[in-house]
Amino acid sequence: MKKVAFMFPGQGSQAVGMGKDIFDEFSDAQQLYQEADQVLNKNLSELMFKGPKEELTETENAQPALLLSSIALHSLLLKEEIQPVMAVGHSLGEYSALVAAGALSIEEALPLVATRGRLMEEAFPKGQGTMAAVLGLDEEAIASTLAKVEDETVNIANLNCPGQVVISGSQAGVELATSLLKERGAKRVLPLNVSGPFHSILMQPASEAFSKYLDEVKINDASIPVYANVTATPVTESGKIRELLIEQLYSPVRFEESIRHMLDEGVDALVEVGNGKVLSGLVKKIDKSVKTFAVQDTASLHEFISWYKEDA
Repeated sequence: MKKVAFMFPGQGSQAVGMGKDIFDEFSDAQQLYQEADQVLNKNLSELMFKGPKEELTETENAQPALLLSSIALHSLLLKEEIQPVMAVGHSLGEYSALVAAGALSIEEALPLVATRGRLMEEAFPKGQGTMAAVLGLDEEAIASTLAKVEDETVNIANLNCPGQVVISGSQAGVELATSLLKERGAKRVLPLNVSGPFHSILMQPASEAFSKYLDEVKINDASIPVYANVTATPVTESGKIRELLIEQLYSPVRFEESIRHMLDEGVDALVEVGNGKVLSGLVKKIDKSVKTFAVQDTASLHEFISWYKEDA
């Protein structure tokens, strides 16, 4: 049997129309989407299928939408008896990974990530925090440069792949850092279209409020190792999962490191389950030789299932 690892995308991968063809083709997906609408007491599926884009992009909507589309696809893979040996998610995607691993139920995860999104939005005044992607400098060079920013907050937020690191902080902090990083030799520093300084220390107020909500949620031990964003190491124990989800809000997403550790364990393919191809693209920059799939619609779903089952 082939060994595959699943990857689940995070915020930024949402798009109007996501999940529509899966919904149209599979009654199981229809049921899951209808149940999600009831759990959230809003017509999330309609927002995903028809937009408007601005409303779907709001953190409080984007997060459950991405979770739902990922888990709908995952449930269809499960029906085909395709089980990953390990999983990872990028930021919000870690919740999809935990649902896939049985640590969280979809019924509890959907309102949890909607609350997480709302608290992230509320943690810092709108328009005063931002993020930017730094291309062409390594973590050490970026960290030492950020240390020179005075009187403003700016931190490393995502370690995505070689030469791509995201920084996060106050608007003024990111602007100061941008100038310094260009002087240091960064090829480009690209502002990201986000509504806050996610995965920076400025998210600590959100993490404190979020921990109270998380206390009310049942977390089980995971059935497969889930590589935690905070540590880039596998976790299965429920208490540790809870602790790391709180830290995740204000800590860097160590995606590149997680992927390298997963590849060390030996897998036949890394499979992105959910909307978009962002993570598959990052993996190719980490290791060109890795076989990847991006399962995001009926065509890519059938393509992956066909590959998985050939010679089985």
